[in-house]
Amino acid sequence: MASSSQIPKIKIGERKIPSEILSIIPEESAIHYKFVPLGIKRGVLGIGIIDPDNIEARDALNFISAKARYPFKLFLISEEDFDKVISMYKGLSEEVTKALSQLDEVSSGGPNVSFALDEEDAALKNKGEEGEKVKEAKIVEVAPITKIVATILRYATEGNASDVHIERMRESVRVRFRVDGVLNTSLVLPAKIHQAVVARIKLLSNMKLDEKRKPQDGRFSAKIEGRKIDFRVSTFPTYFGEKVVMRILDQEKGVKPLDELGMSDDSVAMIRRAMNKPYGMILISGPTGSGKSTTLYSILNEFDREKDNVLSLEDPIEYNIEGVSQSQVRADIGYTFASGLRTTLRQDPDIIMVGEIRDAETAGLAVQAALTGHLVLATIHTNNAVGVIPRLIDMKVDPYLIAPTVILAMAQRLVGMLCPGAGTKVPVEGSLKLMIEKQFADLPAEFRDKLPLGKEFYRVSPGPDCPSGTRGRIAVTEVFEMDKELENAILKGLPEVELEKILRAKGMLKMREDAILKAFKKLVPFEEIGGL
Repeated sequence: MASSSQIPKIKIGERKIPSEILSIIPEESAIHYKFVPLGIKRGVLGIGIIDPDNIEARDALNFISAKARYPFKLFLISEEDFDKVISMYKGLSEEVTKALSQLDEVSSGGPNVSFALDEEDAALKNKGEEGEKVKEAKIVEVAPITKIVATILRYATEGNASDVHIERMRESVRVRFRVDGVLNTSLVLPAKIHQAVVARIKLLSNMKLDEKRKPQDGRFSAKIEGRKIDFRVSTFPTYFGEKVVMRILDQEKGVKPLDELGMSDDSVAMIRRAMNKPYGMILISGPTGSGKSTTLYSILNEFDREKDNVLSLEDPIEYNIEGVSQSQVRADIGYTFASGLRTTLRQDPDIIMVGEIRDAETAGLAVQAALTGHLVLATIHTNNAVGVIPRLIDMKVDPYLIAPTVILAMAQRLVGMLCPGAGTKVPVEGSLKLMIEKQFADLPAEFRDKLPLGKEFYRVSPGPDCPSGTRGRIAVTEVFEMDKELENAILKGLPEVELEKILRAKGMLKMREDAILKAFKKLVPFEEIGGL
């Protein structure tokens, strides 16, 4: 058949098709038209087909190819290999479907615990709040619901998701996983089980089952594939019902060494010099989800926690670090960053980490702690590194206190990384070359000449087993150290623009420039530069 149709034949063997590739063609379409995705090579999608003469299948392939934006190439496969690939589709949706069918059996009077039957609902309603609690408890005890939640958590963890979003829509429940900063719908559940799924997660997180009118926070741990995974849970009341977001914290991936965060050697050296100072403030800025806490944990992990008394105030505690006394602030009972800072100063600390400087009181206390012989690490919300100075002034910290206390400031963002072997070369010429020259124009020649600028960027394009062309994220940063010239400029009240000119004269690179250098190294795609 291969020779008559002039289509090459291929054997699957023991090869596994990644779920990213399988997702390009829905399982129903694959079964109906008898073709399956095999992989992507040089931007072309390989398709295994049983009957290449099937015109209907060819039409469907043209449609799927256009939608997925991949040209395709046909390969003839045996029915045995076709069945083998189809069996690889069996994953999250199939496991949840099985659990739902068991749930239907239960709710229709099967042998398991009853799933809040209508007649029981009426009886429980008559008991008021106490009845509601009993009803919730019955729902979350049902085995299929437990299995659905466990399956969602397992697939999210195995898929390297950072967050799981479970939200009630008008007629269904949408489950989305955030992978590499992007949310994708992974599952759609029937609306009737929304309440039960939320109740199960609340039970795990020690939340109040009967409180649905206001947000709640909690956390729990689970062993998945032999690894201990922590889940930080937040509920949020919406029009159709409570939304649940779970942050996945993998203790084994945990805290990376500073050298592995993607920062330049110069930036790491500056941070380590600041860490060796006996007192002062190290401030890290950036928006939510920019990896600030990860950087702080990496710094904390490098201190000698045997000789130093290291305390932290966090909201929430994300990773447990051996030898650090970590404390969770709770504003609802009056235990804030500010009140916590007062307490830590009575605990004879050497190093204090403050999860976030949010207000003038916390800023003032952090500065006082730094002035009285403590090393303070904290995050703060600004758009760039030099913006830390005016932000502190906005928080009523006097310039004469900022100059001697801030020893290092850093800003960072997270950008997508190119998959190994992926990316299309883009020569740096014409307008691109002008853009690079303009970007580095105000950097003194002594620093500019040392930059490892290349002759080509790489745009996002699919690679082998990597349909999106990107996988994982890396930090882009800008860092500066305090010195006498900068101190004098702050004391004179010079504006942010003038402070930046002083730092540029000393060779400070901006985040956008750090991204450009990483793009030349084929670490990040060219597209990521535009967002900085």
